Amino acid sequence: MIGKTAAVIAAIDAFSERTGRIICWLAVAEVLVVLLIVSLRYLFSIGHIGLQESVIYINSALFAFGAAYTLKARGHVRVDFFYNRLTSKAQALVDMFGAVFFLGVTGVFIIWTSWDYVALSWSSLEGSPESSGLPFVFLLKTLIPVLAGLLLLQGFAEFLRSLEKFRA
Repeated sequence: MIGKTAAVIAAIDAFSERTGRIICWLAVAEVLVVLLIVSLRYLFSIGHIGLQESVIYINSALFAFGAAYTLKARGHVRVDFFYNRLTSKAQALVDMFGAVFFLGVTGVFIIWTSWDYVALSWSSLEGSPESSGLPFVFLLKTLIPVLAGLLLLQGFAEFLRSLEKFRA
């Protein structure tokens, strides 16, 4: 059983790692787009709503796809004043509890509450309210359950990792 568990953890970790390493290039793209927007605005007095909206899309995708990678890398904010003083088994219990009751419940809640919101947006292929804006608001809204789903997937791997640590 432990071999299968390790394989599941490794597969999820590899997916999050690959996704995070690919999506991190969006940070470069975002900087370049902002540089272009600022250059156009202040050097040529040209404004472009579609470009400005693209920064929101890029930032949202970076956040949504990068959150699971950050969880895997243990980069999310933690309050570990007491945690560091616990035994290894107690730390594993805290991590399992957090994975289920904080990450799990929150992730399921986000997917459940955003489902109709996203589905309504898809039903009309919602676009920007601005005439020269991007016509992909439905894709932007889709990032909400995607974020939660990716976090749930990596959270499952973290739970299994903690379970193995507890059993050891």
